[in-house]
Amino acid sequence: MLRARDAMDRAYAQPLDVPALARIAHVSPAHFARTFRTTFGETPHRYLQRRRVERAMFLLRETGRPVTDICFDVGFGSPGTFSRTFRDIVGRSPREYRKETAAASVPTCFTMAWARPSG
Repeated sequence: MLRARDAMDRAYAQPLDVPALARIAHVSPAHFARTFRTTFGETPHRYLQRRRVERAMFLLRETGRPVTDICFDVGFGSPGTFSRTFRDIVGRSPREYRKETAAASVPTCFTMAWARPSG
């Protein structure tokens, strides 16, 4: 399970599916999905989405790149899916998040701890 989670952490922008991750963990896809959820408290898909959103949060805070470019860079296939997922996890849209974090000038370590998604 740790090998698969580490692979998701490293290659979050790549298309990863349960069968590919199960091969990394050397188990069947069904066993992988059940065990991953039991071990880490969320499905592999949700974990990967959260990792992508965390990276997007950093890029929104630290760069002036367009939201659409960030969406594709972190591995989402469409801006609509990105915005919906970002709002589900963070509680506000990517543009709102960027606007709010731009106003706050605090150390990055504090911003990361404060802004870490909980869901």
